[in-house]
Amino acid sequence: MSTSSERIIAGHTGRMLGALSVGLAVVKVGRRTLPPLLPTVTTDLSITPFEAGLTLSTAAACVALLQFPSGRISDQLTRKTVLVGSLLVLTTGSLILSAATTFVVFVLGAVVIGVGEGLYGSADRGLLSDLFERKRGMAFGIHSTFSDVGGVVGAGSAAIVLAYGIWRAAFVPAAIGGCVVAVLLYRWGREPVVVERVSLPVVGTSERLFGQRRFQFLILAYSLFAFTVQGVYAFLPTLLQTNRGASPQVASIAFASLFAVGIVCRPLAGWLSDRLGRIVIAGVGVVLGAVGISTLLLGPATASVALGIAGFALSKAVFPPVMQAHLMDVFPDASMAGDLGASRTVYIGIGSLGPAYVGFVAGPFGYPAAFAGFVVALLASGSILLGLDLTG
Repeated sequence: MSTSSERIIAGHTGRMLGALSVGLAVVKVGRRTLPPLLPTVTTDLSITPFEAGLTLSTAAACVALLQFPSGRISDQLTRKTVLVGSLLVLTTGSLILSAATTFVVFVLGAVVIGVGEGLYGSADRGLLSDLFERKRGMAFGIHSTFSDVGGVVGAGSAAIVLAYGIWRAAFVPAAIGGCVVAVLLYRWGREPVVVERVSLPVVGTSERLFGQRRFQFLILAYSLFAFTVQGVYAFLPTLLQTNRGASPQVASIAFASLFAVGIVCRPLAGWLSDRLGRIVIAGVGVVLGAVGISTLLLGPATASVALGIAGFALSKAVFPPVMQAHLMDVFPDASMAGDLGASRTVYIGIGSLGPAYVGFVAGPFGYPAAFAGFVVALLASGSILLGLDLTG
């Protein structure tokens, strides 16, 4: 595509950017709704913190496992085929959760939502990269902002339904949104819907990518970041309620603020990454996250808790669009979505262990001890990235 046709707001590229971004918000609403509901769900369904954490980890693992198939299938068939299908799967999972009355059904709904999100996650970045080259960082920044929009909507829905004691209703918006965006992408996308057999050369792709030493370090740094983010997402509201005395509604609002910060900061981070080094911006952002969690845990006052949450929110807003744009810069055009999918399978897969880790450690040692481990992970991630920037 000619870079002169890369319009962020108007035209075909602007319209598709908008639809893909709203779709990203919708796929995030489902899983982002779960963490604020966990204290209520664990009581209502009579499950333990470890079972709750394991459920979220299982859903995140499904997201991870579907990344490579999503990208590879969209490379071989069409982006539209995968994107529309993923949104219909997400809608199904949301409807299952809205009717969950047992732990088994709750797990099933969370897993199906994870499958829908996983299918969406590489195909949408692949289509964005097809549409944008010169403005790729900006496009990724705007697009990833809607991940935070989904978090705000999910946390907001949780706060509202908790006030009325009907937690299952929180999943209805994702079901409706999934249908609407599926129709828009079907109508606006210029590709056909194609259904046929595809190949998934997992071994060949892995050997080509992970045989590069620099790539190994990039994925290690991203994996440590993803591990932290998934764990914090899953249990920040619980930490605030059990160790900071926050009410369920206040904890939900604090959780929503994680995403509100990103709505402002992600496009700026993407814009800067088009002009400055992507790696150094990502590295500094990760270190800021470690400082934020430390402030959250050690600060004695409410203000320090707010500052800690803001610091971590800024970190997780800056990192993904910058790093994903960097990865797409270095992948071959013919396999970029599949390559990104393989990468995302690894770092999201490792990240999916975050909630289970918190549930495991929090049982005997408490939530602050579990979160302290995330400070170490972020410092290690930041050190790796800044070291890569220095060595070129």
